[in-house]
Amino acid sequence: MPGPRRVTIRDVAAAAGVSHQTVSRVLNDRPDVAEDTRNRVWEIIEELSYQPSAIARSLISQRSLTLGIVTAGLEYAGPSRTLNGVTAQAEELGYTLLLKELPDFNTNDVQPLLNSLLERRVDGILWAVPEVGDNRAWLDEQLGGLPVPTIFLTMQARPDVTIVAIDNYAGGRMATEHLLQQGYRHVGHISGPLDWWEARQRQAGWHDALLAAGVVAGELHAEEGDWSSASGEQAIGRLLARHPQVDAVFSANDQMALGVLQAACREGIQVPHHLAVVGFDGLPEAEHYWPPLTTVVQDLRQLGCTAIQELIRAIEASRGDGARYEPRLIPICPELVVRESSRATRIQGDFMPHAANISACREIS
Repeated sequence: MPGPRRVTIRDVAAAAGVSHQTVSRVLNDRPDVAEDTRNRVWEIIEELSYQPSAIARSLISQRSLTLGIVTAGLEYAGPSRTLNGVTAQAEELGYTLLLKELPDFNTNDVQPLLNSLLERRVDGILWAVPEVGDNRAWLDEQLGGLPVPTIFLTMQARPDVTIVAIDNYAGGRMATEHLLQQGYRHVGHISGPLDWWEARQRQAGWHDALLAAGVVAGELHAEEGDWSSASGEQAIGRLLARHPQVDAVFSANDQMALGVLQAACREGIQVPHHLAVVGFDGLPEAEHYWPPLTTVVQDLRQLGCTAIQELIRAIEASRGDGARYEPRLIPICPELVVRESSRATRIQGDFMPHAANISACREIS
């Protein structure tokens, strides 16, 4: 037996004694509707429990109510956690997502993908691919020709685009300041691959914190990893072989920090008594490492939510529905969570385990 028929916009119009175009104007909150007519239409909408379908809403607003999302590397924790925030916020605001995944981070062959999104009449695009190498080279040619608002995640600042990004520099600096405040004096660094903008920013924060503490440039010791646990294990081996005085290490992500802890366990290096370790990411597993890992937590869900909110503001402004929109940089400040891997139990006196959080986030450059 068929269920009850869905109420349509024409049913509302008939019951209210107006045209369906008038109902559309009421739903769009247009000013060219008399107040008593507006009130009557809303009474009928409530009485009939009318809920516009996605297709009806798009016809009413002349929007597709669809956002194009471009991503890469969903097998990694960072992009997938960001996408969780993107999805939740878009659904809450009534938008559908059209997801496109690039085959790798480094590609500049984006025109077919852009064409595919634009053919589906997306209202805006979120470019959620990290800046790696020259994978933004296409932007200078394409930006002026993009017919819909486009927001970018995780790239260096530029005046003509809106960017939402974790303040990686601030995170690297607060991790290093924490280790210095704990009494460690020879803080090494295991970076991510340095063709990644995020890796360079985290390394810059480590570098500047040490220089500000009076460490001379010749005593800054770093090794490069590839974000994997295995690369962290190999990098700490190289770092300690070349610079045995290193008594603490800031790892550019939690996975490489896990490799550091594995190497320390194998070699009989006690953490944090002989070597303190701080990671970056805030993976849920980090508190279950041994010892539990101090880490810089980046709220990637918030990153995704903020990006969608900003994209919709840009869309509304482009259609004259909102205030004038100016491209801007929106940094998301990370937070240091201190655990046993960096508590200076070998150092006498009190210490402030959360002191590094006083570091102010700065604009990303």
